[in-house]
Parts: sequence; structure tokens; C-alpha cells
Amino acid sequence: MQAAWGYAVSPSDGSPLFYESWGTRGQATPVLLCDGIGCDGYVWRYLRNDLGSRFGLHPHYRGHGRTAAPRDPARVTVEDLADDIACVLDDALVDRAVLVGHSMGVQVALETYRRHPERVSGLVLVCGASSHPLRTFKGSATLEEMLPTIQKWIQRVPRVLNRLSRALLPTRLAYEVASRLEIRRELVEPADFMPYLEGMSRIDVRLFVAMLASAGQHSADDLLPDIRVPTLVVAGGRDGFTPPERSRAMAEAIPAAELLEIPNASHTAPIERPHLVDWTIRDFIARRVDVVDSVVNRHLTDPRPRE
Repeated sequence: MQAAWGYAVSPSDGSPLFYESWGTRGQATPVLLCDGIGCDGYVWRYLRNDLGSRFGLHPHYRGHGRTAAPRDPARVTVEDLADDIACVLDDALVDRAVLVGHSMGVQVALETYRRHPERVSGLVLVCGASSHPLRTFKGSATLEEMLPTIQKWIQRVPRVLNRLSRALLPTRLAYEVASRLEIRRELVEPADFMPYLEGMSRIDVRLFVAMLASAGQHSADDLLPDIRVPTLVVAGGRDGFTPPERSRAMAEAIPAAELLEIPNASHTAPIERPHLVDWTIRDFIARRVDVVDSVVNRHLTDPRPRE
């Protein structure tokens, strides 16, 4: 399906924000896709097609994909990204949308709901955590503990590390390493995962670790019991980045949330089991969101007086 694109302007520092749009505006509730850190859409490759003609939006985070680094390098927090989502909705003339988040995009979607609840029709939270994801990365808090030291080293030689990243990440060797550390090799086609490595290689390492540190410190746990929109949580049973117990805890804390746990999927479940993930998301939105929004819209546009 042919996509259009545009640029919104960040409310925090005036940075331009690239976003794509596709589909047809109409009765179906729009969706907005929130990436994980370092991503610019690879994980949505199948979902975008499987959403059919439904109107959709996909913004690129600051310093990711076609969005340049922010004018203020400090404005890369989860809160900044959440405000950017509302800004993109404004620019695209969309009142409300279902936010579909993967990995760090789960935190961005939740923070958007906290800060702009009137813009959110529903939440789909895929392979992510509502708080402090670095504390359970690969089953330990080692990455969280080491990150300050990593940041100091990166600040010393950023150009060298950026050159190494651009040379080594978009290679078959990097894919082989990823297939041994996390992704299910037998379920993922190299052509589906290589765009992630290519996108990662173009991100400034200083921006990446700053955004990672913000995500590591962020928490939306306090928000979960107060969520009042339909919510679907999707977990990979073999997710080593955000273990499935994090998803179960979210689903238990959010009123009336639904949970899909895929036993043999990793952190990249949407490209490992696309048919199951996409069918579940489509069914959830049609059953829990579209029906409600349709009733609300009829109520708002019906000119007949009410008793």
C-alpha cells in the first residue's frame, strides 16, 4: 500500500519529526506504531500490510530513520518521545488512535496515555515492560549497572565508535551473532531482520545510550491500574530482553487487559509469528476499539435531541 509522509515540529525544542501515513481515513480507528529504541519500522513489516486499508501512522524517533538528531541533545527522554507522538497526531489531523508499541515503544505508548489520554483509543503493548527494562535484561541488572560506565567511554571516542558501528552492524556476521543471542533463527528471515541492523548502524551512539538510559530510568507502573482504554499485551515466551513475566505483570495490573503469550517467540515476535500476532491485534482492535469508537461517533454526530 502506497504511503505518504510528512514532518511535524516538536513542541519541546522545534525539532522536525518525520512520519509516514498510509491507508484510508474512515470508520475504522487509526493506529500509530511506536518503535523500540534503535528501530525505524522493521518490526512492523507484516503488521502494516495486515492492517489493510485502516489509516496508520509511523513516526521515526529523534535521531532515528529519517528524523534528524534533536536540536537539544538532552531531549530524548521517554516523556519527550510521548509528546512527539501527540505532535504527530496533531500534524496528521488525527484526534485519537490505537498506540501499538514494541519494546521501548511500550513505555512511549504508556507515557503518551499518561500525558495525553484524550488522544488514545487503545493500547497494544508488544514485548516490552512498563518500567526499568534494563533491570531484567537477559535476566539480570548488569546492563543497568554498567550503563554509566559505558556512557563515559562512549563520550571519549564517539567518532570511532560510530565508524565501527556503521562498518560492523549491517553485516551478516552481526545477524549471526543476533541469532545466537536472542532472535529465533529458524523463524526469522535475514531480510526481515537486516533492516534493524542497518538502521542501528546509522544512529549516533551517544544519542542511543542517552535514550537507553532514559528508558532504563522510566516507570509507568503507577499508571497501569488507572488505564481506562482497551489494552492488549503480547509477550514472547523466550524473550530475553523483556522476559514474559514483565508482560504478565502488566496485563494483571491493567483493568480488563488481554494477554497473548507466544511460547516459542523471542523479542522479535512480530516478525517471528506475524500471522498470529497480526490476527490477534486486528481482532482486538475490531472487537474492543472500533465498536466503541463507532458508538461514540454516532452519539456525537446524531443531531436528534436526547431526553
